[in-house]
Amino acid sequence: MSFSNYTKTVTDVLVTLNDDEINKFMEMLVDAYKNDKFVFVIGNGGSAANASHLAQDLAKGTRHSPDQKRRLKALSLTDNTPFISAQGNDEGYDSIFEQQLRTFASPGDYLVAISGSGNSPNIIKAIDWANENGVVTVGITGYDGGKLRKIAKHSVHVPLNEMCTAESIHSIIFHYVILELREKFKNMN
Repeated sequence: MSFSNYTKTVTDVLVTLNDDEINKFMEMLVDAYKNDKFVFVIGNGGSAANASHLAQDLAKGTRHSPDQKRRLKALSLTDNTPFISAQGNDEGYDSIFEQQLRTFASPGDYLVAISGSGNSPNIIKAIDWANENGVVTVGITGYDGGKLRKIAKHSVHVPLNEMCTAESIHSIIFHYVILELREKFKNMN
């Protein structure tokens, strides 16, 4: 495949995305900001890297100045290496996110779960716990969305059966959301 064919594939998928899903995702992040709620972000592999990047952009990239009082509180649960390794070793990898949520999350907080396949057991377990405990859930998926798309309360779906490109499109969506939030938050401080 040539690079021009690849960019055509990306463009073709981008135009199929559901604007309403992306706008609803953005509205939820505005709600978290207004109500001083935490946004937790999780993922595995490339989606873990996207989770770290998204959480950093939400927490820092939406600010206007270093002394800004109101901030969007966002954390990637993929970055807590000591907890992940201890939990994975002692009780199993499937519980690495769910157990962190039990420690840190409160009703009304948000959980953004990024999974290309939508079927990662640790993601599903975290979403199940969050749904049962009043945490608002959002699934960011590829392929057919898997279990995550079915059980998350909200979804942003990239209908593409290729992991690398789906993860790239997730990143494009996240950067768009950050740019929009930065503008929205200017008028809310």
